[in-house]
Amino acid sequence: MSYLTQKTIKSNVSFNGVALHSGLNVNICIKPASPNFGIVFKRIDHKINNLIYPNFMHVTNTSLNTTIENEFGIKVSTIEHLMGALFGLGIDNALIEIDNEEVPILDGSAKEFIEKIINTGVTVSDAPIKIIKINREIKYTDGDRFISIQPSTLSLEIDFELKYKNQIIGNQRNKVKVFEDDLTDVYNSRTFCLFEDIEIIKKNGLAKGGSLENAIVVKDDQILNEEGLRNNKEFVNHKILDCIGDLYTSGYRIIAGIKCSQGGHFLTNQLLRKVFQNKENFSILEIKEKNLPHTLINKNILRSIAS
Repeated sequence: MSYLTQKTIKSNVSFNGVALHSGLNVNICIKPASPNFGIVFKRIDHKINNLIYPNFMHVTNTSLNTTIENEFGIKVSTIEHLMGALFGLGIDNALIEIDNEEVPILDGSAKEFIEKIINTGVTVSDAPIKIIKINREIKYTDGDRFISIQPSTLSLEIDFELKYKNQIIGNQRNKVKVFEDDLTDVYNSRTFCLFEDIEIIKKNGLAKGGSLENAIVVKDDQILNEEGLRNNKEFVNHKILDCIGDLYTSGYRIIAGIKCSQGGHFLTNQLLRKVFQNKENFSILEIKEKNLPHTLINKNILRSIAS
């Protein structure tokens, strides 16, 4: 099997669950697609104008989730965990049918997406992959928060830090090599919030489907979820998952070094907009070689798919 050619899933994969923000029950079905199709969402509850492309320029909301919208006002929200799963598994092409506006939150991480897609398997084509290579450093700042991207050789490194006054979350930092490290902890890490923020979030019409089944809730010096944390850096690891998913709105896998402090969906989207506004900032390369020093897909996941 060549890991440098485009991939799709072997057969349909379906998910059902509550949407985090709308609280509605949602069904999605991920279907195989041909080479160069890309990742495309299809709102099957609409009969026309129902295709939405997850491109950074189509992102219309970054408040507590990433929402994409087409020119006809048809939206799909909370795409980041699913996009992160597709990125990490090296899925280049897929049609995602969804019967409502928001991707189901499932357990608040990418764990279920990853497991089900791995069990289904992937189909490898002969079409070469394309990657985005960053040519020079670009930075976006928002007060004390910042995100930067800089050239790398054959890797995507994400160095992310959180700074919270809450003593449980506190200052957390982690650095991962997306194409080389075991990202199990990242994919398994759930979304989180502070207990004192829940009332405000719900007053804004969000988190109607939120519960301890799909989010970590922190109250003062206590985690309200009975099972506690899945890993000791679950908070920052979830932010890295979000970042990976949002980076995939670039359309291809990226070779770069990312540094981020106190960031989120907004900063990642603004960084992509800044990178792609100047063609000198990046190159899009078609990989035709039979091998590279490092694969562009997580090796541990590939071993799981092959077994």
